[in-house]
Amino acid sequence: MLSILMLCHGNICRSPLAEYLLRDRIVKEDLPLSTASAAVSTEELGNPVYPPVRRILEKKGIDCSKKRARRITREDLENFDLLLAMDAQNLRLLTRMFGPLPGKVKLLLDFTERKGEEIADPWYTGGFTECLADIEEGLDGLINTLKKSHFKPLL
Repeated sequence: MLSILMLCHGNICRSPLAEYLLRDRIVKEDLPLSTASAAVSTEELGNPVYPPVRRILEKKGIDCSKKRARRITREDLENFDLLLAMDAQNLRLLTRMFGPLPGKVKLLLDFTERKGEEIADPWYTGGFTECLADIEEGLDGLINTLKKSHFKPLL
């Protein structure tokens, strides 16, 4: 079973949205995956999912009430099969924390036609609808790629 860690700045908006949307698909599609999410900063540690994101998930019948923001650890970097950041700043902070990153660290949109593009942080933009659409597009591309590889690690 492949394990995927979603990453964003504070772990209260984009990465928990990606984590819980993927969890929902894992169950519905019986995918051999597990997922979690984490922050690259310490700013929101222990805080719940940001209310607009929680409402998006609730509308889809997904409960994220137990989620609390946490920061990525070296063990996460070593133990997860795939780590997916939402933007280039996340990658820069990861590099500052851990040094050169392994090939299993990518942007979520790298699995789409929009390779190299970022998912804007709705905390700053207010664009929660756009963020949802971008994450869903990234997850579709990710799942299609993983199905083609028969769920083998993508290095």
